[in-house]
Amino acid sequence: MTFFKSLLLAIFATLFLTYALGISFLELLDINVYMDGELIEPLKAIGVSAVATVILVLIALAIVLSVFGSFVFISLLILSSVAMVAIGVFWPVLLAAVVIWLVTRDKVTKKETQYG
Repeated sequence: MTFFKSLLLAIFATLFLTYALGISFLELLDINVYMDGELIEPLKAIGVSAVATVILVLIALAIVLSVFGSFVFISLLILSSVAMVAIGVFWPVLLAAVVIWLVTRDKVTKKETQYG
């Protein structure tokens, strides 16, 4: 499943659960939401809480992705630094191996490449 589909399903599930459980929660705890001194009807109160919940989910998603991205970036930095140190320490051995390979490899003559 793609990231965008998963995000849309998470938002839809959040809205549905907030709506389905919101009315019973408001009635169970006898909560009234007021804005500008006016009582807001339960459906609007649930809508406001659903929007706030979705915004909090998106903020949490951004934080998680940025932390995960930072972790991947730091891991790549560590791996590349280890590789550079290994090349820096073993460059004479690598150079000698390349020279030996170049000297001892089988050389192909022009005659063999034309007819063979």
